[in-house]
Amino acid sequence: MKIIELKETITASNDLDAEVLRKEMKQKKTLLINLMASPGAGKTTLLETIISKLAHKYKIGVLEADVDSDVDAIRVSMAGAKAIQVHTGGMCHMDAGMTRCGLEALDYEGLDLVFLENVGNLICPAEFDTGAGKKIMILSTPEGDDKPLKYPLMFKESDCLVISKMDVKEFFDFDLSKCISRAKALNKDIEIFPLSAKTGEGFDEFIEWLEKQIIEWKR
Repeated sequence: MKIIELKETITASNDLDAEVLRKEMKQKKTLLINLMASPGAGKTTLLETIISKLAHKYKIGVLEADVDSDVDAIRVSMAGAKAIQVHTGGMCHMDAGMTRCGLEALDYEGLDLVFLENVGNLICPAEFDTGAGKKIMILSTPEGDDKPLKYPLMFKESDCLVISKMDVKEFFDFDLSKCISRAKALNKDIEIFPLSAKTGEGFDEFIEWLEKQIIEWKR
């Protein structure tokens, strides 16, 4: 009986498409960031705060990927970003082809920064390259400090880890040092920013890092 390794074939083809898209984004000096997290971790809230701090300096766009609804796209649009909702038709992730379609619909020419708010989960989005220049994942303190042990690929693939909802960590017995050490064991180069959108804790350092990525991408 012949066996076809379908997943490998699909991901290999997607990787080629992603690399082409990444080069195009680099040539146009638009940094695409793949933002990944579990549902409820605070992706849209993080985006709203980023937009409020950077929209006066940079032109920002957002691709809101979800299986349905346009609630998040409305929120980031009201915050001051150019936004479009992308419905995945039940798929649990975005790939390079879907991202390209979203970017074309967004008409991203002239934007400095585009966020892809990926579908909320820690498994499928980590497996598919979207063509993004950088990958940011969010882990909220209510989720627990053991998430690096349960979803290692997401931490290995991400350039930056935002640990959100630091203002409530004491109520969830979240051990920050354990979480950081576990993430670093998987990815020694990952940048980690514990912060709170509610209190503003840690945001200055994160925004400084983000601006550095924009500047370097435009070189």
